[in-house]
Amino acid sequence: MGQSLVQNYIHIVFQTKNRQKLILPKFENDLFEYLGGTCKSLNCPSIIVGGHIDHVHVLCRLSQSISLSLFVQKLKSSSSKWIKSKTPNFYWQDGYGAFSRSQSQVEALTNYIKNQHIHHQQKTFKEEYIEILKKYELNFNEDYLWS
Repeated sequence: MGQSLVQNYIHIVFQTKNRQKLILPKFENDLFEYLGGTCKSLNCPSIIVGGHIDHVHVLCRLSQSISLSLFVQKLKSSSSKWIKSKTPNFYWQDGYGAFSRSQSQVEALTNYIKNQHIHHQQKTFKEEYIEILKKYELNFNEDYLWS
């Protein structure tokens, strides 16, 4: 085969350090746009970036030219530098969750990410994330999720 073709939809979730409520409404959209621009510059175009006061969801197409771990590292470090101009004590928590999605799930996940503010009127990020992990049948130790 002479051509390499890749279509990897990835749902990435990461949080602020200690789940601090630092993603303030006044610059939330700018942060999401910045993250989307970073995705594009890394050749991993975002479908949607959203989140809430203490976490972010990124749905993107992962390029064949970068590993997932390097992509997330660059995404977090770049956005951390940018956001510190708005909130000097801002840090992302170590670690992340990344989940592959099929083309048929993209629309539903896009709507889910779009409605994070409504969703989090009834559920905390901690509850949401544990639900996601259980949905994907991942073995995890909750003691290590938040440190």
